[in-house]
Amino acid sequence: MSTAGGKTVKLILATRNAGKVPEMHAILVDAGVNAEISALDEYPDIPMVPETEPTFVGNALLKARAVAAHTGLPAIADDSGLAVDELKGMPGVLSARWAGRFGGDDQDRANLDLLLDQLTDTPAERRGAQFVCAVALVMPDGIESVSEGVMRGRLIRERRGENGFGYDPVFVPEGDSRTTAEMAPKEKNEISHRGIAFRAMAAELAEML
Repeated sequence: MSTAGGKTVKLILATRNAGKVPEMHAILVDAGVNAEISALDEYPDIPMVPETEPTFVGNALLKARAVAAHTGLPAIADDSGLAVDELKGMPGVLSARWAGRFGGDDQDRANLDLLLDQLTDTPAERRGAQFVCAVALVMPDGIESVSEGVMRGRLIRERRGENGFGYDPVFVPEGDSRTTAEMAPKEKNEISHRGIAFRAMAAELAEML
């Protein structure tokens, strides 16, 4: 187990997506925090927390608070999604279930199909959008902190690229001509909303500890 500032640091990442754990660990190390990070798979008795808040920040705090209360350990949770200008910020917090509930690849496909249908008659100059991520840290003593990240861009009309997931195949970040699904994962993480938010949280955590 690792230490930072003379203290043992054990964190719970409030996700069942095992792929986020190494990404988060790398970000923390870069920020000067050496930590042992566990995901929710190691705590199968923790109940699922419904994302019932109307904001990304609210949902991230809901999950982090529940996990910190259950484990007695610092917990980090995130919530993210796509906000489309033409749709007045939607799908927003509903991004993962915009077309209803399907699951897996079928969910991503249905969400993206519906979004493209809704924007069929929207001209290129009005297809602006942004990915938004909120990351919440909740300590067992009740101290809370939130960091946010935004990646601005535009939506194209047809899918391109095999990397990423969700809406990545139609999202082109500002200053680039490729979709985020055409970028290597490391390259995407350097500019992504999630990378920005987690790096900000890691820097704050390093100061706290």
